[in-house]
Amino acid sequence: MTKITFLGAGSTSFVKNIIGDAFCTAALQDAHVALYDINPQRLHESEVMLRTLNKNINQERATITTHCGVENRKEALRGADFAINAIRVWDYTISEAIDFAIPTKYGLRQTIADTIGIGGLFRALGSGYAMQDFAEDMAEVCPNVWFLNYTNPMCALTGFMLRYTPIRTVGLCHSVQSCVRGLLNTLELNDRYCLDKLRSRIGGINHQAWLLELTENGRDIYPEIKDIAFRKLDAWRQAPKGEKSANMVRLEIMRKFGYYVTESSEHSAEYQPYWIKRQYPELVDEYNIPLDASPNRCRQIFANREKQYKEICENHVLTHKMSNEFGCGIMNAIVTNQPHRIAGNVLNHGLIDNLPSNAVVEVPCLVDGNGVQGTYFGPLPTQCAALNMTNINTQLLTIDAIVTRKKEAIYHAAMLDPHTSAELSLDDIIKMVDEMIAAHGDRLPQYN
Repeated sequence: MTKITFLGAGSTSFVKNIIGDAFCTAALQDAHVALYDINPQRLHESEVMLRTLNKNINQERATITTHCGVENRKEALRGADFAINAIRVWDYTISEAIDFAIPTKYGLRQTIADTIGIGGLFRALGSGYAMQDFAEDMAEVCPNVWFLNYTNPMCALTGFMLRYTPIRTVGLCHSVQSCVRGLLNTLELNDRYCLDKLRSRIGGINHQAWLLELTENGRDIYPEIKDIAFRKLDAWRQAPKGEKSANMVRLEIMRKFGYYVTESSEHSAEYQPYWIKRQYPELVDEYNIPLDASPNRCRQIFANREKQYKEICENHVLTHKMSNEFGCGIMNAIVTNQPHRIAGNVLNHGLIDNLPSNAVVEVPCLVDGNGVQGTYFGPLPTQCAALNMTNINTQLLTIDAIVTRKKEAIYHAAMLDPHTSAELSLDDIIKMVDEMIAAHGDRLPQYN
């Protein structure tokens, strides 16, 4: 029997996607699913949902156990073949009060703050602290496990696991598989092109991988897509706020740098130094950039939690259709030795020639009984690699901070962050970092 441990199982909708997919996959239907979380209420909600799903679509073939609290984590992991990581180390109220509010006081505004930027840096420090403990437990009770990481910041956390622990790890996101569909949706071109006939080539780093090629039945359609995109972008830049697209930053990146990126505009706006600027405040409205989007959205989600609970956990006829997440496909390919192709986050080691060997890159990967193997991608266009490097610099320094627990490494990561360094002086960056460390207190380890 395959054992799947879900770390951060309080994310009910995510448990439904990943484990629901497993219930629809023959080789995984009789798995032992161990749900782990430190929040008993959220864990219970996921258990109720999953038992209903197991009954409705899987004839109760799966074995489901729950494990709450740090003291029960080893038992949740014991003998696991796969560990799915979807933790969030602190809730949105802490993120809003510290990771957003303190930078705002210094004049540094953010949108999501979970990948890079000052908020992403501190999210990595907190999550890395927890994942060090996970890795120690796994090395003891399930040393042959495959660790499927969905937690952001993807590159920093996956890089830490791959470089500094013995645990076999791949980082997973859904931005690659939704990239082309999302571009067509933005431009209202779904009726013009058939997705099944489109082929794309995407590589780079997580949340900033590049759509380098786009063809339909062998015909290059990228030029016509760009022509339509740029005409629409010009119109949206002049349009009233309610008539603008949510995807304008990505389209402008494509115009200026030549290629479309995988992650949303609200994310991309804080990955670069061009968009959220005190000297050019009009850009926020012109490009429809939602400042403080993450805490605002989380507040709405939590306000609707009772409704969501009833829709999922009290729905006795709950069912499931396969999602576009890669997790189940990976587990099935490893268990059955049936080859499967994904976009995965792995150590570069020469897969993309003009990015560092020790960086985590997002490239096509082959999965079979041997596990997840990244494939050679080749060099990126120079300007794309250069933009990736501005993010990779902070990711590598963030990993250094997780491993060494030296405050200096945190300073370095913050001082080299593209958005932070474009807005603040070096002295203010250090003051801000010190204030955020103090505010987080024992949620972070001691830094020397």
